[in-house]
Amino acid sequence: MIGPDDVRAAARVLDGVAHRTPVVRSRTLGEHVVVKPENLQRAGAFKFRGAYNKIASLPGGTDVLAFSSGNHAQATALAASLLGAKATILMPTDAPHSKLEATRGYGAEIITYDRYTEDRDAIAEALAAERGLELVRPYDDSMIMAGAGTAALELVEDAGVVDTLVVPVGGGGLIGGSATIAKDLGVRSVVGVEPQAGDDWKRSLAAGRIVSIDVPRTIADGLQTHAPGALTWEVGSRLVDEIVTVTDAQIVEAMRFAFERLKLVIEPSGAVGIAAVLAGIVEATSIGIVVSGGNVGADRFAELVS
Repeated sequence: MIGPDDVRAAARVLDGVAHRTPVVRSRTLGEHVVVKPENLQRAGAFKFRGAYNKIASLPGGTDVLAFSSGNHAQATALAASLLGAKATILMPTDAPHSKLEATRGYGAEIITYDRYTEDRDAIAEALAAERGLELVRPYDDSMIMAGAGTAALELVEDAGVVDTLVVPVGGGGLIGGSATIAKDLGVRSVVGVEPQAGDDWKRSLAAGRIVSIDVPRTIADGLQTHAPGALTWEVGSRLVDEIVTVTDAQIVEAMRFAFERLKLVIEPSGAVGIAAVLAGIVEATSIGIVVSGGNVGADRFAELVS
């Protein structure tokens, strides 16, 4: 499992490679709120941090395979190209077109599957074995979690210790890494945010065990996981204090707010933390929000906020 020193080690690997995204504030959101906009990260999302940290740990030139609806796909493709490796990416047929094209643009080979009827884990494992590729999982990997946690590390280093850290939750890599370093630095509470239709983490915390759901139907395509990962659950079940949910309508309102007030274009999955604070679902004396990504096409963004 990972500890705070693993996150700090990942930060050293990423130094000079990943962008140190700024922290921003909005008086309307609250003087006590700081936002970490990972939509400004390379490949448009925090996922670059974990993908690069993982692939950099492999022998040079190791070709890789990943599965993702978009952000981890782009991150893996870019990280592999920077490290002299080739990437094959398994993506769902209904992945956003902009994410498919961006992944292809980073030089990856794309193979598609139906997320509602096929098992991506089984397909990926079989394909990796057949082609001799290293599987770079989107979240259930200690190197991925440690890399993702560097976003929270930077937030606290640049803005100071906050009372509550608010993090989007899909598979759990971001919140696992973030909670690991945040609690070590003195953050009192770590809150995860899911789309209301995809509340597998909320149900799991309530049951005290991993609970699986059907693949959720939500505009937050990056959070369409059906269950916590085994490794991310081991970390999250110990360190995450609460999971809350937001509706698709609240997500869209957060996207509009970020565009109009923060001048940030963020995707639905990246907006859930802001949505929870705007709606008053999360309240604290001081709050840090990780905005996980901004990979949304212009037409899709306009369609959602119109």
